[in-house]
Amino acid sequence: MSSKESKQYDMIIVGGGTAGLVAAARLSEDGSKNILVIEAGEDRRGDPRIDTPGLLMSLWGDVTYDWGFWTEPQEYLGGRQIPQPRGKVLGGSSAINVTATVYPTKRNFDSWEALGNKGWSFKELAPYYRKCHTFYPASPETHELLSLDYMNPDNQGKDGPVRVCFPSGTYGPYQKAWMSAFKGAGVGNDRDPILGGKVGAFIPPNTVDPSTYQRSYAASAYFTPDIERRPNLSLLNTTFVNRILLRESDGSLEAYGVEARAGDGSTYNIYAKSIILAAGAFQSPLILESSGIGSKHVLEQHSIPVLKHLPGVGENLQDHCFTTVSFEAADGQMTMDAARDPELVKTLLKQYTETRTGPLTGVPYSLAFAPPVDFQGRIEQSKIESLASEYLVSGGKSLEAGMKTQYDELRSTMLDPAESTCWYGLTPAQVDTSGHRTSMAQSVSPSRPENYVTISIGLNHPLSRGHVHISSPFGTEPRIDPKYLSHPLDLEILARGVQFVEKLVSQPGLKQLLKVDHRVPQEAGSLDDIEKAKQIAKDRLWTSYHPSCTCAMMPEALGGVVNDRLVVHGTKNLRVIDASIFPMIPLGNIQTTVYAVAERACDLIKEDWAA
Repeated sequence: MSSKESKQYDMIIVGGGTAGLVAAARLSEDGSKNILVIEAGEDRRGDPRIDTPGLLMSLWGDVTYDWGFWTEPQEYLGGRQIPQPRGKVLGGSSAINVTATVYPTKRNFDSWEALGNKGWSFKELAPYYRKCHTFYPASPETHELLSLDYMNPDNQGKDGPVRVCFPSGTYGPYQKAWMSAFKGAGVGNDRDPILGGKVGAFIPPNTVDPSTYQRSYAASAYFTPDIERRPNLSLLNTTFVNRILLRESDGSLEAYGVEARAGDGSTYNIYAKSIILAAGAFQSPLILESSGIGSKHVLEQHSIPVLKHLPGVGENLQDHCFTTVSFEAADGQMTMDAARDPELVKTLLKQYTETRTGPLTGVPYSLAFAPPVDFQGRIEQSKIESLASEYLVSGGKSLEAGMKTQYDELRSTMLDPAESTCWYGLTPAQVDTSGHRTSMAQSVSPSRPENYVTISIGLNHPLSRGHVHISSPFGTEPRIDPKYLSHPLDLEILARGVQFVEKLVSQPGLKQLLKVDHRVPQEAGSLDDIEKAKQIAKDRLWTSYHPSCTCAMMPEALGGVVNDRLVVHGTKNLRVIDASIFPMIPLGNIQTTVYAVAERACDLIKEDWAA
């Protein structure tokens, strides 16, 4: 047994991903506390495939970097199965994501507070969004190209670990046209996204270090050589945690260590005064269930002794699902589809390696938030109220208390003219999200000889709720069922969002860059037909890779798993700090919110230590 395994720690952090490495860095600032991070994946810091922002798509589906999970067949998608990529390296999914820095709205956190979470308002969380990053303004040329006047550098982070910038070699005419299209369609405001309430088009800055143009992610930002050298901080990677060791103590459960499993299958115990779970929205609930905390029904199916009946574990799964419509690019326009030419890829890699310039320095992702819309533009308030009344009736004896509160909050959000129900993304490439079991690699591989641009249409606040549970005790393969589009209002909103694409591509800036009549799928040729739009939504539905909410921060009576200090109900010293604790998914890419939540979690833990 090594010294790491035999030593007793003050804290064991299970999972060296986005949240776990924040905890490692912040909690080890107290030199009197001995901290151990246990990570199942490899430490691949310095791997050029991770560090090179433009190579992100090569990571998806590769078992070296990605757990490669899949959903169960989706009932409301005709039995389709959707891949669920999750980072399988130190740094977790921050090592394989699209590097987008996106911020929620104030109302998202009003909803969190309405679900019984004191201390989680937008006002209280906002400082952590700035604490986690350092913002580098765009060059004057990029600022003008992307119409970045809405961003005030004074609002952004000044000295946080994650570097955020706009890589100049990444952008082109598609981003400029995207910005003007939403303005022309009458959807937008000039609000800085970090202040919450952004509506319309914007270009999210990349989590890229402008001094090297390498990905800035949890492993490079929060586990630097200086932090790693701290004598009170240890890392044990390529090691699984089977379960948390728990014992009865004064009427509740006390965590006193973990059962770890090495790569050769051998198991051993490591002991600590307290435990943090930061294994992600799929694996944190699995570890709880393997430890005897979860629904009695689920645990008994696998002959696991029930230490705490907590039926919310693994439930409440939410994700920003989306669908796609692709358009052939106009003659003479280049897209990422050109990467089908291996010689061009070699040239771009050489350019990036030698000069740190060119399209591989970043990810040319364009976003937009929109209120309820259809092919005519903004939907009239009376029609929105009619949809809400038809599909989202408040109350109802069949609704559990927690779900009733969530639906009440979602109804209020939908009816608020200042809030956005849909998100839009523009990717200058073919994206094929159709098929019964399409892999990540297949979805981004150009199958057509022409160049294409893809517009994604997604849900900011889905009403559908799924679940994730163990498939076997101590297993690493979760049973994932997001139940995409199981709530009928999700399909109604998404289909109308698909219709709005017609209005976008009719705007002059986008129209001149596209062959607007050359579309994939062919059914997208008549988006004014709501039934065809619904079929496109179902046939091409995909994941935004934002699974969350499966160990929800809510009172136990509402179906919660952790309290507002992130301690698992019924335990004294077992916490969860990753995306699974979101009670409701906030709008936008969740990476920045995971960083902010983990930063706040560390301050809560330090408060408890001081007390």
